[in-house]
Amino acid sequence: MRESGQLSVVLADEAATRAAGAALARALDAAGADSALVTLAGELGAGKTTLARGFLEALGVRGLVRSPSYPLVESYEAGGRAVHHCDWYRLSGPQELEGLGFRELVGPGQWVLVEWPERAPAVAARADLALKLAYAPAGRRLVMTAGSAMGRLVITRLKTDKALG
Repeated sequence: MRESGQLSVVLADEAATRAAGAALARALDAAGADSALVTLAGELGAGKTTLARGFLEALGVRGLVRSPSYPLVESYEAGGRAVHHCDWYRLSGPQELEGLGFRELVGPGQWVLVEWPERAPAVAARADLALKLAYAPAGRRLVMTAGSAMGRLVITRLKTDKALG
């Protein structure tokens, strides 16, 4: 399904999932996104961290990109900006975000990737892009939904990216 503000693709394997993350990073950069909030939803093992790895690697992050399951936030300097990879799986509710300093992670010069956004739905509702990964017969299905004008611009760019099929 390819309609305005939404993009749905099948990712055959881990390499395709990483490529989708890289394509997303390139599209955000090409759109001139100074700040971005991107949510990554899906079951355990659906590929959220794999997609985030591809995203960060495309921005020049080298070395191990691990899931922020225990520290809850891993921050990187990448592409001239701060990129924060968050995992909210262990949050008991949105009230815990204040203690994590989440408010300071969002703003000019910062991109934020959030796994398990359903733990703080009010924050997730403000996402520029909401990504959902689900198991499919041939790999994973990735559905991206724009939540802002910038998100729609990114999806328009991704629709022409050969990395997404």
